[in-house]
Amino acid sequence: MLKKSVLALGLTSVLSACGGGSDGNENPTISVSVNAGSDITVNEKTEFTLKPLGSPSGGVFSWQVVSGPAVEGFPQEGEELAVTAPDVKGDSEIELKVSYMAPDGTSASDTLIVKVLSVNLLPSAKITQTAPEGGAAKYADTITLSAADSSDNDENGSIVAYQWKMLEGPATVKAERTDQVTLSFVHPLLAEADTVKWQLTVTDDEGASATSSTQLSLVANDELVLANAGSDQQVQELDTVTLDATKSVTVDGQFSCLWEQVSNGSTVTLADERACKTTFMAPLKSGNQATSIDFKVTVTDSAQRTGSDMVNVEILPKPLGKLNDTGTAKCYNNSTEISCGDTDFPGQDAELGRDAVVQFLPKSGQGNQAFDFTKFSAEFEPLTADATDFSCVLDNVTGLIWEVKEVTAGILPNTSERNAQNHYTWYLTEGANVTPGAANSTCPQDTHCGVQALISAVNDASFCGGNNWRLPTYMELANLLDHNSSGDYLLDPDYFPHVPAEALLGHQYYWTTQTSVDGTDGKDDNLVRALVIDMKTGNDVTRNKSQTAYVRLVRRYGEDD
Repeated sequence: MLKKSVLALGLTSVLSACGGGSDGNENPTISVSVNAGSDITVNEKTEFTLKPLGSPSGGVFSWQVVSGPAVEGFPQEGEELAVTAPDVKGDSEIELKVSYMAPDGTSASDTLIVKVLSVNLLPSAKITQTAPEGGAAKYADTITLSAADSSDNDENGSIVAYQWKMLEGPATVKAERTDQVTLSFVHPLLAEADTVKWQLTVTDDEGASATSSTQLSLVANDELVLANAGSDQQVQELDTVTLDATKSVTVDGQFSCLWEQVSNGSTVTLADERACKTTFMAPLKSGNQATSIDFKVTVTDSAQRTGSDMVNVEILPKPLGKLNDTGTAKCYNNSTEISCGDTDFPGQDAELGRDAVVQFLPKSGQGNQAFDFTKFSAEFEPLTADATDFSCVLDNVTGLIWEVKEVTAGILPNTSERNAQNHYTWYLTEGANVTPGAANSTCPQDTHCGVQALISAVNDASFCGGNNWRLPTYMELANLLDHNSSGDYLLDPDYFPHVPAEALLGHQYYWTTQTSVDGTDGKDDNLVRALVIDMKTGNDVTRNKSQTAYVRLVRRYGEDD
């Protein structure tokens, strides 16, 4: 493309006439012009010449880049310039502008286009082995190949992509990623020596690619069936234990398994002794010491070669402790009952603790869910579970013996000593007491109707074989609550009958030994409230010790009286 720009400063003719003639005197003004030359096509980083033409001669040429990549040395002046084309990533166009100022100060300009062709040098692909350090590899070694020494031969270029491809080798050779600067794979288990060949392709930032390949030797292994019974385990009684030999290795990846218990101890039943992954339930133990069982797995490959491995399972006592569970047997979602074990609503009460494994727990007596009670007579003789006349109950889980109240009969204060409807103020021999209730107002005692009067009377009578009866602690009484009870209160009615109806006092509160810090009498900072547990709801509330509540006494089996 040839452009020419001319600034015309004017041409003036002066004419004069005298007697019809002319003197022929004219003073023309000469215009300025410049020609940048023809458009140019050059390769990147090569030299070309700029040689414009300007008229009238003797002026000054000035060059600048109008658009396109930057050109070293511009802007600059000169009638003839040697210019080096810039290094470009793709074919590019540069628009150059030349301005010419004539000796008389007038000027003109013109432009030309320099098309710069990108000349991309191919990159170099180079493979080096970086692991193992010694170079030689054996079964299970991780072999790492690196393309980090590959390069782009362009000065301002870079490698932007790597691609690895296995051209030949065992099918058991696997690599997780084949598009990174490094490639890693594990030396396979081989019955015979073999080779593996990898090809590397690198691509630079201008899209040019180069390839290279390398071949590695793979060695045969002495053992061809590598049985893997998994890591030793530590579990609890009644846990579901998984035995897993699926990570065993054979030459072709095919194998079968056979499990057998090889140590002494409780014999367990495997779900499938011929499955490479099988389960069993850890058995209950007779003592509190951990026991263990050894298992052997024999792995057989498709060529009938075998290998074996051992795994130990240590079984710990299940930490059920000496507390009862809640009796809860159902699971729920946000609005309704669901089957327990739902993964969307995991870890529910019915899935944990004693109640969850009740079918495997030995019981000395009977009771709902994991509760374990035994009935006793007033002389502390054990009775059968179906006995209807009993005076106390042994909790076989906690070791506590509980008073069973006599049936409601008579009108206060003319009732029997342990009548179910008797209610008492909170007054103990040792405690932050208030004045005990008046005698013969809510109970049959003649001295007062504080709890201590009942405790003393029951102990004096050696009721149910003991004289260490007392008021229960908060945790002891709360631990009797059966949240799956079928009665009108949260106790098993078969073992704890005769709870007074709520209508009698407007509540079903039972005293505990726990004094509350919720209030004082305002005089000498005596603590005047204690905790009670509501047998209707299971809630605990505080109650003024001068008010009355029901009482269920307790003692520990085997303690000195």
